[in-house]
Amino acid sequence: MDNNKFKLTAAGVEKLKNELENLKTNERTRNLEALKEARAQGDLSENADYDSAREEQARIETRIKEIENILKNTELITEDRSKIVNIGKTVKVKIDDNNPVEYHLVGALEADPFNFKISNESPVGKAIIGHKKGDKVRAKTESNREIAIEIIEVK
Repeated sequence: MDNNKFKLTAAGVEKLKNELENLKTNERTRNLEALKEARAQGDLSENADYDSAREEQARIETRIKEIENILKNTELITEDRSKIVNIGKTVKVKIDDNNPVEYHLVGALEADPFNFKISNESPVGKAIIGHKKGDKVRAKTESNREIAIEIIEVK
């Protein structure tokens, strides 16, 4: 990450804020109830329910701290109207001789290739950033295979 900043779109920030709110209000409350019920069962040294609830509590608190850190150190990806490929843009590309595919270029935390959101740190993302419609670039995948990329459209 550049300067320890997390690059996120406004939608990505909103999604994290919603997750944080859910963890603080719903998940914590549910977990406290589970802990209370497990304590009521008596001997905590051999209480699997108690151990499970404590592990869940640790997971919740860790995730809360993680999200708060991300939100505190976020660099918001702003919309720019240029036709140059950059984070936040939707780009239609043709890779090798395959049919064109449309990707949304996002920061690493928001990447979700199954939903056509690719990271600016991925091989394809790195290769196309700074280019424009009609440009042809090459990239090496993680498996060291070289691919040809043609930029069809930038939105």
